[in-house]
Amino acid sequence: MAGIESTKKLHHYVPQAYLRGFANAKDRVTAIRLPGSSEPFTTSVRNVAAQTHFHRVEGLERPDEFEDVLAVTEGEAQSVIRKLEQHNPFPLPEGDRWTLAYFIALQAVRGPDTRRTAEQIQAKMIRLEVGAGGRNNVKAWIKKNFGFDATDAQAERIWVEATHPDGPPITFSNLAHIQHMVEAAAQLVPYIAGRPWSLTRFRRRSLITSDAPVALIGNPEVEPWEGVGFGTAWGIAFPLTRKLGLLMSDPTVIADAFAPDSPRHQEIAKSIREGKMDRVQQGTTSLERLFNDHVAASAREWIYRHPDDASYVPSDLHDPTLINIEMRGASDIAFDGTPWFERSSEMTPAVATQL
Repeated sequence: MAGIESTKKLHHYVPQAYLRGFANAKDRVTAIRLPGSSEPFTTSVRNVAAQTHFHRVEGLERPDEFEDVLAVTEGEAQSVIRKLEQHNPFPLPEGDRWTLAYFIALQAVRGPDTRRTAEQIQAKMIRLEVGAGGRNNVKAWIKKNFGFDATDAQAERIWVEATHPDGPPITFSNLAHIQHMVEAAAQLVPYIAGRPWSLTRFRRRSLITSDAPVALIGNPEVEPWEGVGFGTAWGIAFPLTRKLGLLMSDPTVIADAFAPDSPRHQEIAKSIREGKMDRVQQGTTSLERLFNDHVAASAREWIYRHPDDASYVPSDLHDPTLINIEMRGASDIAFDGTPWFERSSEMTPAVATQL
């Protein structure tokens, strides 16, 4: 019973069923901690990509209820992946396509890096708001946001914490993280399902995965400083198993040949969403490197591989990147206590110009 209970405490942000696609027959997978300087270790899939009570919501009749919700979503997606492994027809039926698209979207936003990023952005925004409001307006800010009259000591403590270079200590609840995850995944689905899909089958070579397995591939003609997102990526790579990869390419190459409001543009976009431009391709060395290089680059802290696939992990691994978006410049602004603008107790467009 103790073993069962301890397993329940571990909530996976990368599903065990998915990780089994990169494990051996005994469900063991090799984990590499970035930057790869420490020795890789091989363990059960249940021991990796998980945190204690990561999805637990206190106050519910069943605090781990969201784990059951995820299990349904993950089970449906794994059913689709198994069909692809068994060489079922591709393109996928519409229902399977959207099931897999949602699973991929969920994997893009469900990890600890998403929670840490949201906490950091919130902290930087509070820092900017309090700092720009000025020291003498902290009490008004507290009253507006928390509904109580602060003492001088409380106001001073808030000022010091809020104007720290990293902002005040912010911790999102599990419930807030779950709500953000579900909403963000729903918003990303059209950017995944609305791309031409290439299913890549590997025979001799293998794929790796990570704690953030949805890899965005930037347009080679775009400067790196411009960044890459789901709407602008040249491609999105997602390893389904060690022998099966999904590459979602840029739909604008086809659709943007016509005016956005033209019937032809709409027709092509609809065809892409329905999978009519999807294809199957055989894996090559260059495609293996495309997948594995970008999946390794998208990893936050961990890379996972089959115990026999050490040769497919890129040699030049980066340091851990525990967040996925950074508010550049927000930590460099100095506050001397003087308000930036007259209505200092409120956030105004003037603040935005300082970002």
